[in-house]
Amino acid sequence: MMGTDSVVKVGIADMKLVRDEGSIRTTGLGSCVGLVLYDGRLRLAGMAHVMLPDSSFTKEATINPGKYADLAIPGLVALLNRHGADTSRLVCKMAGGAQMFQAASGSDIMRIGPRNVEAVKEQLHKLNISIIAEDLGGNKGRTIEFFPETGMMHVRTVYAGTKEM
Repeated sequence: MMGTDSVVKVGIADMKLVRDEGSIRTTGLGSCVGLVLYDGRLRLAGMAHVMLPDSSFTKEATINPGKYADLAIPGLVALLNRHGADTSRLVCKMAGGAQMFQAASGSDIMRIGPRNVEAVKEQLHKLNISIIAEDLGGNKGRTIEFFPETGMMHVRTVYAGTKEM
């Protein structure tokens, strides 16, 4: 966790926290989903950059929990709790889940973005965490930056500018 006026960078398949001043940012959100869980009372935010919906099919010897929706969201909640957050106060803002490639066959394999969104929403629902803002789907990449001091998230979409939410 960083303090004043710094930017905490979250990589692909990564998750980190930020408190008070400064911000937390992830780039390169195509089919990936970037989500922020935020405890406004503590001005504490955690961000995850989720690549895939489900860890159950992985062949990896060591599983990176930040990579999969089914592990990243409970893991991020646990991390926030260890820093004093109350799960009942957490809210979510998220962006991403684009359909980056047109699948001729309509195969589910190519629907990574929509499947990531479904998996993230399912995990949030299980944990009773409300989604208060989202910018999902489409076919363009995004960068998100969250400011815990104000609770504001900036979503920059390729060729479409920046919006606040």
